[in-house]
Amino acid sequence: MRTDSSPGTLPAREHLPAAPAGTPVLDVVIPVYNEEKDLQPCVRRLHEHLARTFPYAFRITIADNASTDTTPQVAARLAAELPEVTTFRLEQKGRGRALRAVWSASDAPVLAYMDVDLSTDLNALLPLVAPLISGHSDLAIGSRLARSSRVVRGPKREFISRAYNLILRGSLQARFTDAQCGFKAIRRDVAQVLLPLVEDTGWFFDTEMLVLAERAGLRIHEVPVDWVDDPDSTVHIVKTATDDLKGVWRVGRALATGSLPLDRLTRPFGDDPRDREIQDVPKGLARQLVGFCVVGGLSTLFYLLLYSGFRVFTGSQAANALALLVSAIANTAANRRLTFGVRGRGGAVRHQAQGLVVFGIGLALTSGSLAALGAATSDPAHSTELAVLIAANLAATVLRFLLFRAWVFPDRRDEQEPPAARVTPGPRLDHGPLPQRPAERRYAPNDTTRFRAGDAADRTWRDATVQLQPVRPTDTDPRNAR
Repeated sequence: MRTDSSPGTLPAREHLPAAPAGTPVLDVVIPVYNEEKDLQPCVRRLHEHLARTFPYAFRITIADNASTDTTPQVAARLAAELPEVTTFRLEQKGRGRALRAVWSASDAPVLAYMDVDLSTDLNALLPLVAPLISGHSDLAIGSRLARSSRVVRGPKREFISRAYNLILRGSLQARFTDAQCGFKAIRRDVAQVLLPLVEDTGWFFDTEMLVLAERAGLRIHEVPVDWVDDPDSTVHIVKTATDDLKGVWRVGRALATGSLPLDRLTRPFGDDPRDREIQDVPKGLARQLVGFCVVGGLSTLFYLLLYSGFRVFTGSQAANALALLVSAIANTAANRRLTFGVRGRGGAVRHQAQGLVVFGIGLALTSGSLAALGAATSDPAHSTELAVLIAANLAATVLRFLLFRAWVFPDRRDEQEPPAARVTPGPRLDHGPLPQRPAERRYAPNDTTRFRAGDAADRTWRDATVQLQPVRPTDTDPRNAR
């Protein structure tokens, strides 16, 4: 997995500001490889739909994946004829490679892509990008598996698609419903930080992107789509499925070992109610209680097993002390990481030392209970001893949680963070007015820009000016008169 540095954490998510139109708000990428037959009708249909229904400036980018037929010539003619169309030429194949290159170079605040066959009904395009423009979501995907989706395709592809998504849910705990629908969008500020972490350059690219985004806590919006299968699709199902399974294994291993720096993707949301300081409601208390109860239940079982094992070789007091000592060390380590979210080795020894003090209190409670039981009866049954220990451990558990929260693992963020580090709204994407869409374009209509794979990922990012205002192409371009 990629672990190289990225441009930094994400700013607070905001609605893109409305102002005179300039830089395209939306850049729709169409990755193609040897699509000389379908490219022209696809681009014309998409262009007509956007010009008629999309209220902001837009761009359509043809990403040519090293085609060997006349696809580059067709793309160049379309770019020369339609002002909103441009083309990139890559010398290596790979859908993920094409999306990375074009999205990395684009100055549009909302980036999308769709397959050249236009299997997805275009009426879903505006609902796809609207949550990204409004600041509600970070990524958006079309879903063929949502309940309200209407899909026409053969049973073979239906089975493969559903089986693949079940694999993602079972192995990577993915919660999105459709990983491979060729209809997705992402905010540019999210892509800026997320793309350097995505390693795949082929069909697994967008699945990996979604898994990492979800694990980082980003919001993924799903749009039910109407989708009609393309019987002439050139996708090699067996090879694609094999590569995807390899990708699932690679990403799962990286997540399990913690080699992905997902903290780079965290947002200072500010608008998240969980980030607010609410009077008389201790922050994170509910989550900590759940984690502590789970760890405590497992620790109690571990303790009872140890006690039963030690009791075979020694007396009840010695067995209790040994079992409580071992389980206390494990309990402190588990609560440190899982309940209170303390990571790294810093302070681990101090935490264990404080945990042993808490252990001493628990030992006093349980030992006193056993002593009281011994005074009450000379030969108590083993089941009676376990019942007394369980009751004593419940009392010790309540006290342990309070001591852990207030003394061993206190929340010191307010003491450690300077005032400037508090949650504040992120920077606004506002750098003054931009030229109108037809008057100036980033790419000349008849130019084909060549990129080698990986070049765009090394570029220095520029904050795109985001100036939005409903624009009708018929108002500014006499060639689009209707």
